[in-house]
Amino acid sequence: MNKYIKLAVCLITVAFCFTSCGNFDEINTDPDVPTRVTAAMLASGGIKSMLGSPGAKDFVQNNLACKHIAWGENSQGYLYNSFGRSGLSGYSTIINMEKMVELAPEQDQSAYSGLAQFIKAYKLFWVSMDLGDIPYSDALKGEEGNMKPKYDTQKEVMLHVLDDLDKSYAFFCEAKDFDGDPFVGGSVERWKKIVSVFQLQVLMSLSKKVDDPDLRVKERFEKIVSSSTLMTSNADNFQLVYSDKDGQIYPLYYTTMYWDYPMVSSFLIDMLRDTKDYRLFYYARPAESKLKAGVAADSWDVFVGTDVTLDFASHKDLYVAKNFSGLNWRYTHTREGEPVVRLGYSQQNFILAEAVVRGWITGDASTYYKQGIKASMDFTVAHTPDEDTYHQGRKMTPEVINDFLAQSSIQLTGDKEGDIEKIITQRYISSFMQYPWDAYFEYRRTGYPKLPINPATSLNTNAKDKIPVRWMYSTDEYSYNKENVEEAVARQYGGNDEVNQLMWILKLYIMKHP
Repeated sequence: MNKYIKLAVCLITVAFCFTSCGNFDEINTDPDVPTRVTAAMLASGGIKSMLGSPGAKDFVQNNLACKHIAWGENSQGYLYNSFGRSGLSGYSTIINMEKMVELAPEQDQSAYSGLAQFIKAYKLFWVSMDLGDIPYSDALKGEEGNMKPKYDTQKEVMLHVLDDLDKSYAFFCEAKDFDGDPFVGGSVERWKKIVSVFQLQVLMSLSKKVDDPDLRVKERFEKIVSSSTLMTSNADNFQLVYSDKDGQIYPLYYTTMYWDYPMVSSFLIDMLRDTKDYRLFYYARPAESKLKAGVAADSWDVFVGTDVTLDFASHKDLYVAKNFSGLNWRYTHTREGEPVVRLGYSQQNFILAEAVVRGWITGDASTYYKQGIKASMDFTVAHTPDEDTYHQGRKMTPEVINDFLAQSSIQLTGDKEGDIEKIITQRYISSFMQYPWDAYFEYRRTGYPKLPINPATSLNTNAKDKIPVRWMYSTDEYSYNKENVEEAVARQYGGNDEVNQLMWILKLYIMKHP
């Protein structure tokens, strides 16, 4: 399988990317030896591979899947619950990270080792979340002649991920700041926080396996909260920051294609309007049809949400009539848009709140929950020009935020399931145009919020009333590693590689008695 081998090709590709793939990379190279690959260069490529966002309509595919938006141009499969195949991505990057460690100066070995362990765990965790079982322990043995790696079970994958993250954190604890990181500045203190938040995210994704004695989910979670360095503000976010420079502008800026096609869903707009959440004025823009009818731009009634369960012909009619609310101008008419967060302070607080409700840790769930909401609101304000154009005069001042946090309808009540629903719902709201795919995976894990589904328009052939819970393995796997992928599909899904099959992580742990 060529994705696991040919290291030289991978390194040439990385070197090419640094000269042609955009301006986010700040590479420390020897001007006298411009073609030499260095540890710092490979580090930059590895970090960028985690933060990079696709362009054009691919940028918002996750928002379509989780019903944040509809689309006015043409029918989009994700909106109508059509999931296809997904490849085993990220392995070439992991090979480059191994080479990075080999090339690292002795004094930087710990830092680059920590980065390599983190990138490996991060990449393969998400591949497994898409598909289920994947190659992990054999995945990088191509140079040893193993061209057809076996598939680890998803449980084995998660154990590897957790162990690699433990190693990553330990390496960063003994490291000093390093070169080749234009995103976090090579700060090992910040990297420790990033690793910790990702550890918490991985463990919360295993909530259905909390009683599995091998995983030790609760024990691991408690240890991280009590002894690891966690994020303390939005300044710690692991995020991609756009700018007004060519090659670095926000993907939906109006000079690019597709900027006007997103139609904010009625599901999200109604959710925000019902609780008088000022983020509505920052997420969406007033519908032109309402403004022409004389509705004030700062009215809660100026927004028109699009029912995502309608067929595309209905969406097209609404789009042509301008009877919808598109994305706020700050996404489409400011070149820098807003940063896209992958791991962040808001997310961390929602995870901690849920952990308290589940009884994994002690603490005040309500405090964590409200810190998560406040962090989301503060982030939005910080990255929005303070002009009426971008919030219609409904500015989220500290007083407005405090009033929202005191609102009775959003309070946790001590009812476990009800509180989890409120936490995940607020996490869903906070993930609008942020935390790509986070809302989908949280819905898949918890069932919250209860996303709208219309069997009449759903393209999920085998389960019209459900959103798919996975992607199918790519055709490349069946071509190059047929025996092992078929064995994995038989083991997990009874031989049926289909989008509604439950992977191991989604099944409740059942204790086996002798």
